Amino acid sequence: FAAEMTPVGTWTTIDDATGKPKSIVQITESNGTLEGKVLEVLQSEQGPHPVCKACDGERKDKPVEGMVILWDVEKDGDVWDGGRILDPKNGKTYKVKLTMMDGGQKLDVHGYIGFALLGRSQVWERKSP
Repeated sequence: FAAEMTPVGTWTTIDDATGKPKSIVQITESNGTLEGKVLEVLQSEQGPHPVCKACDGERKDKPVEGMVILWDVEKDGDVWDGGRILDPKNGKTYKVKLTMMDGGQKLDVHGYIGFALLGRSQVWERKSP
């Protein structure tokens, strides 16, 4: 049960605009920080194997599949905070806050700039093992 109350695991990301599954992301923990990597893109305007055209630096024009899009997130009470999340669609990086919901079956992923009150949330759904 305790394992279910952590973001570690495999998640189906749900597009906050369309409500449709977008990708499969695996969140792992190393030395107390969480990292999330795209395992599979389910839906993309670029087709089945999109690249991050809008990204800069080392991620520019790299495949979204296999890309780390969530990093440096640490547990802070009942939430995970302090890290960053990349939106491969626009290439922008946001601060991120993760909150467990629905007994660990759902994850509120809140990306924001500046204050946590602003920004966007997506609810990701845990994939069965």
